Amino acid sequence: MRTKPYLKPDKAGGLRAAALILALAAMPALADQGLPGASVESLLELARSRNPEFAAMRHEAEAASERIYPAGALPDPTLRTELRDITNQGMDASPNLLPGRIGSTKYTLIQPVPFWGKRDLKREVAKAEANQAQGRAAAAWAELSARIKTAYALYYSATRAEMLTRENLDLTENLEKITLARYANGLVPQQDAIRAQVEQTGMRSELVALETERHHAMVKLNALLKRPAMAHLAEPERLRPIPAPARLDYLALEERLRARNPQLFSEEARVAAAEKNRELVYKNRYPDFNLGLSPIQTGNRFNEWELMIELNIPLQQESRRSQEREAQAMLGAAESRKEATQNQLLADLSENLSALESARRVETLVRTSLLPQAELTFKAALAGYETGKLDFATLLDAQRQIRKARLDELKALTEAQMRLAEIERLLGEDL
Repeated sequence: MRTKPYLKPDKAGGLRAAALILALAAMPALADQGLPGASVESLLELARSRNPEFAAMRHEAEAASERIYPAGALPDPTLRTELRDITNQGMDASPNLLPGRIGSTKYTLIQPVPFWGKRDLKREVAKAEANQAQGRAAAAWAELSARIKTAYALYYSATRAEMLTRENLDLTENLEKITLARYANGLVPQQDAIRAQVEQTGMRSELVALETERHHAMVKLNALLKRPAMAHLAEPERLRPIPAPARLDYLALEERLRARNPQLFSEEARVAAAEKNRELVYKNRYPDFNLGLSPIQTGNRFNEWELMIELNIPLQQESRRSQEREAQAMLGAAESRKEATQNQLLADLSENLSALESARRVETLVRTSLLPQAELTFKAALAGYETGKLDFATLLDAQRQIRKARLDELKALTEAQMRLAEIERLLGEDL
């Protein structure tokens, strides 16, 4: 009579236990959903708002842009007050410092006025320097973006290599079981089982190295994202697709580099600043002015007005010629630096395009030819070993070929991603 009431709670308890197990199994996946790292895009978005180095460059660019207006503004005027005859000589009064109780008081308002065109040139120099700061900020982001893309590629590579090694370890354990079974039946020597165990030990050692490599990549990414060094990242899910060869034409990318590269933009701004500064130095051949207006107070009345104009006399011509030669030399240096930067960038672009194409070809060759051949070789070797036609060394060698082919494919993919990151850094934008 108690059987049915007893079974019902047991079934319900089993369902609750199963639900609890499923919930616990889903917890890591749910936890990973809130972590960055599943894709490189999530890391780049986080870095744009959190990386302190890039933030410093943006603030410097903002500060430089705020210098443009003050550079072309008039200097502040000066107010000068002259108390005349404070001893009241010839007057029946004692010395005094009040303006209405002395001989007279002269108030002079002086406004410095640079020679025509100097203010505009100063504003142009400040604008060019602000463009340099913006170029440096853009270059800092391009560099940071490339570092994140490269570190993510290494993080993905280490993670995938670890998974592949574990799969091969499981496969080797299965081979060991086959070997032990055949050894128990006297079909193979004990050496085969020992070699399988040695192979497993070597793979476990490689797993330790891969775990360390993965940890280093994670720490590097956390540092770039301003996160705690030991903070977890989500499991990497995918790499970015490599652009089609038609989009990697050197001539087209060369034009984009000349037009978009932030380093070149900064160097061009440096040249513009040097040109405007040279023009400004040439303007120093002409005088600057001081304009003054002076009302004169006598008693409580203003009964006199004076107008003053003052200018400096540019007599030190040798000094000015030295400044002009300095400005010309600085312009030549800026132009040479721009040319050197451009040549180096174009050389780097060519090098990375060639390396990317090589990595693409290697990956295609491994994926379409070498890996299928290695898998067929392993299947044939396994069948031959089970029938006693091949020795265990041949079987292990076939397994190593599969593992090497998969790691070579992963290495080629990682190399392509790193080269793509460098190309995008040179272009200053994503492809």
